[in-house]
Amino acid sequence: MPSAPDITPHAAPGDEALPAAALALLQASGLIVGIFDGQDILRFANPGFIDAYHVRPDGHSTWVDLMRGNYQRQRGTAVDAKDFEAWLTSARSRRGKKPFRAFESNNHDGRWIWMTETTLDNGWMLCVASDITALNEDGRSLRQTRDQALRAAQTDALTGISNRKHMTQQLDQLLAQAQPFALVLLDLDHFKRINDQYGHPAGDGVLCNFARHLQASTRRGDGCGRVGGEEFVLLLPGVDAAQARTIVLRLLQRVRTARPLPAIPELHYSTSAGLALHRPGEDLAQLYQRADRALYRAKSAGRDRLDLDDDGQA
Repeated sequence: MPSAPDITPHAAPGDEALPAAALALLQASGLIVGIFDGQDILRFANPGFIDAYHVRPDGHSTWVDLMRGNYQRQRGTAVDAKDFEAWLTSARSRRGKKPFRAFESNNHDGRWIWMTETTLDNGWMLCVASDITALNEDGRSLRQTRDQALRAAQTDALTGISNRKHMTQQLDQLLAQAQPFALVLLDLDHFKRINDQYGHPAGDGVLCNFARHLQASTRRGDGCGRVGGEEFVLLLPGVDAAQARTIVLRLLQRVRTARPLPAIPELHYSTSAGLALHRPGEDLAQLYQRADRALYRAKSAGRDRLDLDDDGQA
């Protein structure tokens, strides 16, 4: 039986010049090429990328900056959404969650783009796109409808972040990769009182406000979603207990000082959190149970706090 082919990357002897040559080839390519670092800051853009998305690497501009700036100027990617910020939240919930993904989009200049995203474990992402405007358009509407249905199936309709199904998919992926990660369960404190006192529209506003703070507190490779009424989940790959604790405590502080509804300035809220680090060989049910137990302790200890399952310390 023939042996499997060796697919390990190789370079010829004396190829110290390969990195510079590779960068020059990307620069000269007729494709649309951009590279983002682990913080989603644009670090490289070839002429095709600059022409399509009207941005140059400056050391601090992120993908969110790119998308928001282009939307305001009606250039780059054409976003067909009544609420752009909700669309952006939903798009961020899918970005960088898989090692590779591909999708179609259209630009304001009339071009139809086929985009691929390749993401390393350290969060760096290579975006390579090509102009497919001239290809057969017969199936384009059908593909768009399919892609929209897939996105809707992964998105919480109210907040725009991931829903329970999408979070479960991300959890399964982390378990399959056998990489360390933390699971955080979050529950808004006394949420029923907000609904009772201010009405359900105000409650919905609080949920959306929390989702924005939750997403703003995460890295691109992290996952966050709404899994119930006022229940949320945060996934933190590649962190230890101290790192996870810092991230969650920062989120709790952001929420503590938030005033989600300008029309009701006195309205404020808080959240409780239970954190558990995944243990080798542990299944999803066991991990979830430990995080839920920590959340229960946080609630019982007075709310507006974090509890860690491993040691019970906040």
